[in-house]
Amino acid sequence: MRDTLQAESPAVDAAGLQPGDGARQRLGRLLDHGSFVELGAERQHRANSFGLDKHRPDTDGVVAGTGAIGARPVAVYAQDRRVLGGSLGEAHADKIARTIEQATRGGVPVVGINDSGGARIQEGVAALDGYGQVFRANVAASGRVPQVALILGPCAGGAVYSPALMDFVVMSDDAYMFLTGPRVVKAVTGEDVDARGLGGPEVHGGRSGSAHFVVADDDEAFQVTADLLSYLPPSAWTPAPAVEVESAPDVDLAGIVPDDARAPYDVRDVICGIVDAGRFLEVQERWARNLVIGFARMDGQTVGIVANQAKWLAGVLDLTAAEKGARFVRFCDAFGIPLVVLVDVPGFLPGTSQEVNGVIRKGAKLLHAFASATVPRVTVVLRKAFGGAYIVMNSRSLGADAVLAWPDAELAVMGAEGAADIIFRRQIEVDADRREDLIDQYRRDAMHVTLAARRGSVDQIIEPHETRSALVGLLRTLRGGRRPDYVHDNLPQ
Repeated sequence: MRDTLQAESPAVDAAGLQPGDGARQRLGRLLDHGSFVELGAERQHRANSFGLDKHRPDTDGVVAGTGAIGARPVAVYAQDRRVLGGSLGEAHADKIARTIEQATRGGVPVVGINDSGGARIQEGVAALDGYGQVFRANVAASGRVPQVALILGPCAGGAVYSPALMDFVVMSDDAYMFLTGPRVVKAVTGEDVDARGLGGPEVHGGRSGSAHFVVADDDEAFQVTADLLSYLPPSAWTPAPAVEVESAPDVDLAGIVPDDARAPYDVRDVICGIVDAGRFLEVQERWARNLVIGFARMDGQTVGIVANQAKWLAGVLDLTAAEKGARFVRFCDAFGIPLVVLVDVPGFLPGTSQEVNGVIRKGAKLLHAFASATVPRVTVVLRKAFGGAYIVMNSRSLGADAVLAWPDAELAVMGAEGAADIIFRRQIEVDADRREDLIDQYRRDAMHVTLAARRGSVDQIIEPHETRSALVGLLRTLRGGRRPDYVHDNLPQ
């Protein structure tokens, strides 16, 4: 059942544009000036039914080719909604699949601009097989070359799965994507919802997590795409580009993190205080905000950052945060990007909703991603690391190359209050006034960072102002730990 745009656009629109000119204009703004080489410009569909024999526009609704972004080669395609509604038929799909295959063969990123009503219903099963061809190309490219999808208009029906198979989705404010449209939802479920409420940027940026970046318009989408690609290697066989080293801002890291373990703060301030020039490109900023992920540079080299965010849900891990972190870690591992993990986590979020919705299964995904990662990975415990969340957040036992900790950090099975209430239950029942002293005793005897350092769970206790220099030194040493190569795909979580 479908509810998408299927209006057939004329070969030349009212403004006198030729077929594909709208898509070419978008690619012209995305790519370096004069770098675009179009392939298949005169490709036409071969369908004859339902009047298509009288309407065979060049490009078949998608413009494809090669170009450069920031002087780095890319393969690109852009759908044009003004040509056959941007609908996907056999020829349209073949052009997209070939673009992805050429990117994989050439070892360069692929960027696709999606603006389509979905399958071309006049072509029947040929259109559906076309989607299968595109999906297969996406999967074959996964983990081999970065794939970026820009959703700059409608993206409906089968069209949504290609972006979902790609590594990053950039979505503009006026775009939407959904598997079935509002009218079908109304007919089947009785729910009355419009396109934005069903699949707009608020939904996919903040609730489903399907959009990694939400932007205002096309121009911001192109800028974000260029920024993102600047951090990434062109393929799994090539290292990420190194740039000139810029010092981090002079900030008081110790002053950012409160002494009170329950007091909130923004971990992004810590991140910006240790990375080159304080520049941090956050990924999925609006979704699962209790975990921060993104790209930065240290010593001129790209690193992936994973950090608990005490500003949201006290930084606990939950099923969405685990899912978010797992795929990011796998992406970084697939493309040889070292990981820096900043830990301040009180545990996993308890509750029936978490258990019923699979926190065990999804927490295991993050655990598996870290444990299987072969890239250099270094952890810094900023304040606390408790329970299973301590293990999952790239602990030494999980294979971290090094674990650093600030002097006031605490590592334990749980917080001091809960632990004392269990261990000293009988003493507290007899004399409740002793509870605070017993809590302090547990904190001193079981949680202090020196205890973890003595048993090897922490490699070094450092002052906050030493964090950047310690990380840079470790990453320099570990830089040759893995040669660029294909390791695994980036399976959707």
